[in-house]
Amino acid sequence: MSRGSGGGYDRHITIFSPEGRLFQVEYAFKAVKAASTTSIGVRGSDSVCVVTQKKDKLLDQTSVTHLFPITKFLGLLATGMTADARNLVQQARNEAAEFRFRYGYEMPVDALSRWIADKSQVYTQHAYMRPLGVVAMIVGIDEENGPQLYKCDPAGHFFGHKATSAGLKEQEAINFLEKKMKNDPVLSYEETVQTAISALQSVLQEDFKATEIEVGVVRTGDRVFSVLSTDEIDEHLTAITERD
Repeated sequence: MSRGSGGGYDRHITIFSPEGRLFQVEYAFKAVKAASTTSIGVRGSDSVCVVTQKKDKLLDQTSVTHLFPITKFLGLLATGMTADARNLVQQARNEAAEFRFRYGYEMPVDALSRWIADKSQVYTQHAYMRPLGVVAMIVGIDEENGPQLYKCDPAGHFFGHKATSAGLKEQEAINFLEKKMKNDPVLSYEETVQTAISALQSVLQEDFKATEIEVGVVRTGDRVFSVLSTDEIDEHLTAITERD
């Protein structure tokens, strides 16, 4: 049968395998793992912290980042394909700006997460649209619910988390975090940051230098998303070493 316009064949329809698997989504998840980085997010009582590796030591690290401010008060940590992350971030910034213009207040964390997840899910519906190879963690302070940490994946899932992980050793990190967060500890800002960093160190079995990781935080005081400097990261690494 012809595959032309009258042949009864639609190349734009997404096809499931007999087992119900959607391969293009599975490939997107594999692309995230193939980036060979691991990311951690931890929510405390007055703050949220996300941390990830700076993998390639030959790169000029000032030109590459996995941490992106979406607005002054919302931050995103992208794990996976950097080019896809930049595309997603640009669209998210436009959406957040449009939300602020339309409603007169800043876009909430859950609203941005829902928008990203909805966009990702649409990409799974058409064979000609490649899902983005990115898992995004979105952090911010909600005026009513306090610190918020959400994770969105290429399939269009989004959930709020007390702590979570993405990337190469995601499951090992989640197992570590489940033990740490088992009794719902009330974590201060310092404890939140140090829990995230120590989780990454434990899973990867490395003692990082301050220049080898990126740390993003948002606190209830000013609610502004910021990336910690090398000196600030070094202070937390020293505190972890002295504690252990």
